[in-house]
Amino acid sequence: MGKKKGGKRLNKKQVAEMLQTLFQQNPNETLSFKQIFRALKLDTHPAKMLAIDTMEEMAWDDYLSKVSETSYRLNTKGQVQEGTFIRKANGKNSFMPDDGGKPIFVSERNSMFALNGDRVRVSLMARRQNHIKEAMVTEILSHKMDQAVGKLMVEKDYAFLITEGNIFVHDIMVPKKKLKGGKTGDKAVVKITQWPSKDSKNIVGEVIDILGKQGENNAEMHAILAQYGLPYRYPKAVEDAAAKIDAGITPEEISRREDFRNVWTCTIDPKDAKDFDDALSFREIKKGLWEVGVHIADVSHYVKEGTIIDKEAVKRATSVYLVDRTIPMLPEHLCNFICSLRPDEEKLCYSTIFELDEEANIKHWHLAHTVIRSNRRYAYEEVQEILTGKDGDYTQELRTLDRLAKKLRERRFKGGAVKFDREELHFDIDEKGKPTRCYFKKSNDATQLIEEFMLLANRSVAEMIGKVKKGVKAKTLPYRVHDQPDPTKLEALREFVVKFGYKLKTGGTKGAISKSLNALMEGAQGKREQNLIETVALRAMMKAKYSTHNIGHYGLAFDYYTHFTSPIRRYPDTMVHRLLTKYQEGARSANRDKYEELCEHCSDMEQVAQNAERDSIKYKMVEFMADKIGNTYEAHISGIQSYGIYCEIDENHCEGLVPMHDLDDDYYDFDEKNYCLVGRRHHHKYQLGDPITIQVAKANIEKRQLDFTLAE
Repeated sequence: MGKKKGGKRLNKKQVAEMLQTLFQQNPNETLSFKQIFRALKLDTHPAKMLAIDTMEEMAWDDYLSKVSETSYRLNTKGQVQEGTFIRKANGKNSFMPDDGGKPIFVSERNSMFALNGDRVRVSLMARRQNHIKEAMVTEILSHKMDQAVGKLMVEKDYAFLITEGNIFVHDIMVPKKKLKGGKTGDKAVVKITQWPSKDSKNIVGEVIDILGKQGENNAEMHAILAQYGLPYRYPKAVEDAAAKIDAGITPEEISRREDFRNVWTCTIDPKDAKDFDDALSFREIKKGLWEVGVHIADVSHYVKEGTIIDKEAVKRATSVYLVDRTIPMLPEHLCNFICSLRPDEEKLCYSTIFELDEEANIKHWHLAHTVIRSNRRYAYEEVQEILTGKDGDYTQELRTLDRLAKKLRERRFKGGAVKFDREELHFDIDEKGKPTRCYFKKSNDATQLIEEFMLLANRSVAEMIGKVKKGVKAKTLPYRVHDQPDPTKLEALREFVVKFGYKLKTGGTKGAISKSLNALMEGAQGKREQNLIETVALRAMMKAKYSTHNIGHYGLAFDYYTHFTSPIRRYPDTMVHRLLTKYQEGARSANRDKYEELCEHCSDMEQVAQNAERDSIKYKMVEFMADKIGNTYEAHISGIQSYGIYCEIDENHCEGLVPMHDLDDDYYDFDEKNYCLVGRRHHHKYQLGDPITIQVAKANIEKRQLDFTLAE
């Protein structure tokens, strides 16, 4: 057999349908080739081979499970999965399985109106062409967000909240009696009281907070925080608990610590910083041997585990830095006063004390609880002036520290660290919160001096716990880990940079790849394509995160690395301080599962904080450009998408979009692999990094979006 009536041979599609029906009728059975051929009446060699090939593909598609070389069963495990729903404004929603598999497409009609970040159960549908899997949401297990932020519209009989972004499918209905005094145009936070169902697609909610009028600086900044579920106020009970804490630097406390009050000590921070969580002490022990103390605010001495302050700090996990404000992890009384290493005040610290020779080799180091008194608070700018020739306070000390930091830095890059010196966008803000200037900040000798000693402290305490003799199990510690680059993305980067005449090694040792990456960065320095190559290279890198499972830090080329130096603004550092203190007192290893869960939460919150920070930058950028509509600027292409080209203005670094419909001289195809748009008729190419002249067309503050057009 193996033939249809009329003598036609079976084709692949028909065999696939027959196999699908057979396995669905026997969902719990393993079927051998013999049983399959008999059931489907396949008795010719070509028909049998076609069935075997088709089953091979169905297994590759996860539809079947291969049990042995000659038997298969229905992959019921893979058909129903749980995970996270990711909503996209363009309707290309997806499902991210819990097992870490690849995202699966979910069409809008199969989404059950799930929202971005919701936990859902899906059923995998019959495969489409080209092996594209598709999933259907069958149940919403839990909603990620139960509140939304947006602009109120109040009509005669009803009101609703217009939300931003792609989180909600529909606007949220708000009963008039639940408006809390809100009026049209107010920014508001709404708690959702009713979700979409089969009977009603409406989302219903009630106003829990009015943030202010749209366009007001405070209202907009609070809206960004509320949008990400970040707090914009401190709970009174937590502030009251913090206010009762006394510095408590008693003679008894000092006697328990190493006393550094008479050793020259300074802090070096941004000029507008208030929370100084690290200080450096410095003295010469003998000719050619220096003692450098890295002193970190002893937050865990004041914030005890399980207290109301600690619970709030866990929830926040990090301080959030918006353009015009800091939303601290700890109450102000602690972060800016009690714990902050302010000049001429006695402070309790947890310190790493290093003895370094002229080549910055560590001759000896130890960890200690200390008491310090900072002699001087420097801004980075002051230190930079001293390092580049200007005389100032303690010139010799700072220049020696700089010399040692440069040795550490040089050794780090020789060891395979990756050199990413990305510029950061900054704004000067007036007293009303309006941006008056927009500029990039690059790292310099002053920032690198601090960075190197912080890296040294972080690495040393991580090694102290993690680096154990063979056969000995290391004690639990939260590490800062960074995996090797994704090989596929690295290969794509290699293919991309070849077009500019650069080479990149994608195989061999970790060190060989990072050396090759550094050579690429140096080669592109100052060239037109520099920004573009750095951007594409960054995309090939993995994200750093917190974990108790140490895999080392690829970017820094450290086998052991943790975060110890910023406990005022990062919760993982506080966890590390507590564990180190316990271990110094002889405690057994802490519960790894408990700390791994905390690490995951801290990694997630770090990402949320970065997104909020990015949105605040976008908002200020649009606000800064709002009175410049019609102005023409020289720019360069900073991003390319299927819907248009992103351009960054050379003069002030503001970025906007030239929409695809504005490129009306041709029909342009998006070449994703080569980051360019190519015209079908004239073959004109728009490529990342290309210079371009733009005109500011629109500044939509509500959407935090700048629109440009091409200048004539």
